[in-house]
Amino acid sequence: MKFRTEINVNMSDLRVVTGDKIVTCGSCFAENIAKQLTDAGFSVDINPFGMVYNPSSLAKSFTELLDEKKYTAGELFQYENLYHSFAHNSRFSDRTPDAVLDKINTRLQYSSAFLRDANILIITFGTAYVYRLREIGEVVSNCHKLPENRFIRNRLSADDILKEWNPLLNRLKDENKSLNIIFTVSPIRHFRDGFHENQLSKSVLLLATDELIKGHSGFCHYFPAYEILLDDLRDYRFYDDDLLHPSNKAVDYILEKFSEMFFDKTTVLTVSEFKKTQKTLRHKPLIV
Repeated sequence: MKFRTEINVNMSDLRVVTGDKIVTCGSCFAENIAKQLTDAGFSVDINPFGMVYNPSSLAKSFTELLDEKKYTAGELFQYENLYHSFAHNSRFSDRTPDAVLDKINTRLQYSSAFLRDANILIITFGTAYVYRLREIGEVVSNCHKLPENRFIRNRLSADDILKEWNPLLNRLKDENKSLNIIFTVSPIRHFRDGFHENQLSKSVLLLATDELIKGHSGFCHYFPAYEILLDDLRDYRFYDDDLLHPSNKAVDYILEKFSEMFFDKTTVLTVSEFKKTQKTLRHKPLIV
């Protein structure tokens, strides 16, 4: 008797091996997967701008990495005794512009070089909704808790995403011939969007991702993280206490599916041995 619909992933023609350098960018789900890969012994650069949820801001982030952009004080703003960047997560915020710029530009320099040498890029789209700063009309990555009336909220269309990402994917491949890209759609529901609006948002992301992979099938791939959590692990026991984020067990299960799809037998064995070694090193013997 079956009590759930298990998603069986097919092995991809892309192989992720332990010597690969991996960049993960996107929502907090991207950080969940990145932590799992780091714990498995992979070299991973995680979210160079902090968590970024919408495809438009992610496209801008990659453009700035490829351009090797350097931020200046004029691109920062002050709010509640801290300086911030609209393009960065609050982890980059600080009490002085110099402190913020040092964190931003040091990370940009490191991540630009890492991206050019990476083998795998994992991109997780979180939401199709964006916030535009009213005075300039540009999409921001983070509102930093400014008043809502400072922003205009709207939902990107699949075409909007394709217009930004098609040329960007071509440029990424032109500047790093060995790069392969794995797209995922975050299974984490954006409760603030509303349940119906969240479904519309995820639908846009799924449609856009499918078109991007069809158009760049030689180096772009899809991993069904959204489907695994929503259709396979469709029980609240696989969620965290907020009933929105996946539990640690769910993330472990999703990575198992990831390994089935992208790891060969040698990589599976290497990862298993690495985890055993790390567990042994963390073990502290009792002193009697």
